Amino acid sequence: MIKKILTLSLIATALVATAQVPRTTLFEEFTGENCAPCASTNPALNVTLAGNPNVIAIKWQVPIPSAPSATWSLYQTNITEINWRYQGGGYGYPSQNTATNTITSGINSAPSGRFDGQHAWTFGATSDHPFYVNNTVINNAAAVSTPFSINMGTTWDATFSNAVVTITVTAASAFTSSANLVYRLCLTERAINFSTAPGSNGEKDFYDVVRKSYPSIQAGTPLPTNWTAGQTQTYTINCAVPSYIQDKGQMAFVGFIQDDGTKKIWQAARTSQPLITNEAKAVAVNIPSVTCSQSLTPMATIKNNGVNAITALTISPILDGVAGASIFWTGNLTPGTTTLISMNVINYVSGSHTFSFDITGVSGGDVVTSNNSAKFPFFNPSTSFVAPINEGFLGTTFPPLNWMLFNLDGGQYTFSRSTLAGGYGTSSESILFQVNSAANGDMDELYLPPSDLTGITAPELSFDFSYCQVATSNKDSINVFASADCGTTWTKIYGNGSTGMITAPTNSVSFFVPSASQWSTTTLPLPTYANNTNLLVKFQVKGNKGNRLFIDNINLQQSTITSIKSNATTNNVFSIYPNPANTFVYVNFLGLNNSPATLKITNSIGQVVNTTNVLQQKISLNISELPNGIYFVNIESASFSKTQKLIIAK
Repeated sequence: MIKKILTLSLIATALVATAQVPRTTLFEEFTGENCAPCASTNPALNVTLAGNPNVIAIKWQVPIPSAPSATWSLYQTNITEINWRYQGGGYGYPSQNTATNTITSGINSAPSGRFDGQHAWTFGATSDHPFYVNNTVINNAAAVSTPFSINMGTTWDATFSNAVVTITVTAASAFTSSANLVYRLCLTERAINFSTAPGSNGEKDFYDVVRKSYPSIQAGTPLPTNWTAGQTQTYTINCAVPSYIQDKGQMAFVGFIQDDGTKKIWQAARTSQPLITNEAKAVAVNIPSVTCSQSLTPMATIKNNGVNAITALTISPILDGVAGASIFWTGNLTPGTTTLISMNVINYVSGSHTFSFDITGVSGGDVVTSNNSAKFPFFNPSTSFVAPINEGFLGTTFPPLNWMLFNLDGGQYTFSRSTLAGGYGTSSESILFQVNSAANGDMDELYLPPSDLTGITAPELSFDFSYCQVATSNKDSINVFASADCGTTWTKIYGNGSTGMITAPTNSVSFFVPSASQWSTTTLPLPTYANNTNLLVKFQVKGNKGNRLFIDNINLQQSTITSIKSNATTNNVFSIYPNPANTFVYVNFLGLNNSPATLKITNSIGQVVNTTNVLQQKISLNISELPNGIYFVNIESASFSKTQKLIIAK
């Protein structure tokens, strides 16, 4: 009998000694406000991370390739901790993007990711680039056994300015760390939404950003290096909320156990966001994007983000920076619901405008004031600009002067200026719509300036584009509309989508950057709008999870060719270099195949300034006598016609 009891005791002890608990993996992303690849990667990454319960994310806003120039930025507000976490002279995470790369110290590229302090490729990702994060990689990381469980609780003060976090760490089995074992506690904001991008990459929506660590990310809270099965440790940490927090309702604490010898993280946990008692949020301004009228009545959408009902508040309207008469609202807005409040009539002149409003005077107070404003751009196109309109997006301002951009559904991604590639390789600038990051059905519009076509008897719209699918099932689309009545009615003048607009093979592995040969030119004759004094043209793109769509060299002008020929199915490469040029320019057309063709150079008002008969595939032209400006080089034969923009700058 004694022997049986001893045997059962040994079995029980063995079970305790080898017991494991479910792991929540920690994904650390090193991303940046000036990092263009980060802006294109993060929207899709965020969807993946939010949809998998086995992972907790924290984001470090690093200065790669550079720090934001603005005094205030996500990087600047937590600069000391961020620098220590990513630099080789700080925590010393090893950089090795794939298993075959040379190992260096510190994080040297963005975006870059770590699962539980280890390379993402350790768990099946192609590399440490977050583009390759998927549910399989996450679940592989979460499947690694761990002896630790974490329980965290938070007690807040009345204004949510201070918190006491209680942490209990329990070991289900014996454990010995290779070096110091540290509990690191970070305050994150689950979502931060800016109206203006804090950096240069256009990114306005940020998720799971580390805002502060306690007592610091460098020190953390030391844990025992040796644990026995069943051992429990409890810690209490006082946490003062920094003043730069954008939305207190989005705060959450993330804690994790890390072995500083191996850099391995053994367990992670996250607290719930605080329940704010009184909290009004400005959701949207409901006004039309384009209006022919010079007065309208804006509507404000307000949401109760707190747990108490809102019975009164004040709305202060602002048109182009000038405050109007306030609206005093009373009613019963229950928690979690929204209401639409009519405001006073506003009057304005022709041009672009911004309407916004601020919320004050919320009944019972308002704990979070950082989300009390909303704004929306709109324009009245009653003043038009003399055509031609020629835009190659070489200037850094976007949208360009007198153009308008509308993010119709408020999605995370919209049109942006790109320096990755330009039409046919003649520049490195274009506009980009990141269809792979946009939500299915995400729709955005880009308007040309209202155009006066007086004297243009044969108007045409032309543009270059390059598009790549992830798979043939992706049905991204591009449409172009025109309106001759100030936007009251629109006529579709072009539509393309799915496989019909591909210019490059499908690519599900990496982000698409077009080569010089992976472009197509569309030329649309617009005879109906000849001499129109106020023509509106808009590009509308709808995303469906393809790869990328680039658009360049949008021109609305007098027709520069005598006949329009389709080139959508040709693979001829027409390139001009250097561009800009000053003395000589080289024109290369690889698809000429010894067929005679005519090359014409026209200026921005449609005058032909040079005509050359060509037969060979490459010729040089002396342009030293031509003044500075924008020109169009057209090469035409019996079977094709292609036009490229040329900039002469001496």
